[in-house]
Amino acid sequence: MRSPSSLSFPRMIACLAALCVAGMSTDHAVAQVGKPEGLYYKSWAVVVGVENYLVAPKVPGALESSHAVAEALRGLGFDEVIEIQDKEAASKRLLHILNDYLPRKVGRQDRIVFFFAGHAGVMQDSQSKDSGFVVPWDAQLSNPAKAITLDQLKEFSRRSASKHILMVFDANLRGWDVTAPQPLSLEGRLSPEDDTEKRSVQVLTAAEKEESVSRAAGQSAFVTALVAGLKGAADLNKNGWIMASELAAQVKQDVERETKGAQHPQFLQLEGDGDVILVEGRKDMFSVGKEPSTEADRIKEARVQYEQAFALLQQQKSAEEALERLNRAITYDPSFGDAYVLKSYIRLEVLPNLEESLAAAQAAVQHAPQNPDSHYSLALALEKKGQHQEAERAMLQALAVNPTYTDVYFSLGTLYADHLNEPLKSIDAFRRYLELGGQSERATRAVQGDRAPGERPAP
Repeated sequence: MRSPSSLSFPRMIACLAALCVAGMSTDHAVAQVGKPEGLYYKSWAVVVGVENYLVAPKVPGALESSHAVAEALRGLGFDEVIEIQDKEAASKRLLHILNDYLPRKVGRQDRIVFFFAGHAGVMQDSQSKDSGFVVPWDAQLSNPAKAITLDQLKEFSRRSASKHILMVFDANLRGWDVTAPQPLSLEGRLSPEDDTEKRSVQVLTAAEKEESVSRAAGQSAFVTALVAGLKGAADLNKNGWIMASELAAQVKQDVERETKGAQHPQFLQLEGDGDVILVEGRKDMFSVGKEPSTEADRIKEARVQYEQAFALLQQQKSAEEALERLNRAITYDPSFGDAYVLKSYIRLEVLPNLEESLAAAQAAVQHAPQNPDSHYSLALALEKKGQHQEAERAMLQALAVNPTYTDVYFSLGTLYADHLNEPLKSIDAFRRYLELGGQSERATRAVQGDRAPGERPAP
């Protein structure tokens, strides 16, 4: 697959101009049918709290903790928050929700949060490995007969159509068999998948193996930190977005401090390489994972943002988001010439702002003078601004860098004819354009009209 940076500037213009002719909208009018403006069509939460077991010991604070989590999720705008407490959380009911109700109801553009506060147990599998389970209201702590096992939870996540799932356990649930996510191949794909669309199944548990979970009357330390995170404390980079990975980092930090290092919450990526989004901020502030810290990482991330901006335009998606990504690319790498070139064109034709287009083109020339597209983008902005002599100089500079740049000859021909009153120079530019394989009828007419009656074109 060719990188957007390998496309010539005229090819880039042709692609984007076609989008303008097709009526590209910045209001997501061409989005997938049935998908709403937001990131999710519907948000589901199942919140389970078992404090007063039928046969197992009591779990102090489980009911208060589960209710606090349910209220926090409602505060985030979750559409369906199903609270199941004590005897309602019997094995049969929980299995029905996981195996039947949610798989039937949840769609591809939905998200699910599953929360459980109560006992967890562990058994040995056939290979003598720990395999954890959560204990429903009617199950025994040491007998997995009615338990909800890790295999059943993983099967639920596999069967669910939702793109994002976060499972949270106020318990020491261990034995997850996690396979490291494989690098995605982009070969044969039009563009990298948008970060917010990547599949993700993530798990956050209250403690590490062999640790006990701190409990008292009222909310547990884990849930106190969790609720605080959902209400804003997890926005560690202060960009308005709260991701599951951020929530996990904040909860781990708070719980370890509160328990003086006796309890260490664990965070796992069970499937996919996305990140569950809990709070959506502004598009231009979106980021996944940590901000790049090294120069090499910043340059790499700038390239990613540029390619995603180009893909958004190719797919007739939001030009505004494409511009935001280009601005982010330039922030990461202020010498990124291709990003300035594409920004200049967007501001010239798609989201018009002539001053910004000109400034971006000037930056492209400053940082990438050996790129003919830098000079060509500057010429187009200058021409539209009415600075025709300066536009001529910029086009000639583009040809000095690349003497076979077909489209620049055509633009130069029209500039001489329409604005500079240089008919002979116009014909010479059109002739060179045709010699290089150009097929514009205007150029053909101009060159043919310059011949004497009966003169044949040169072989």
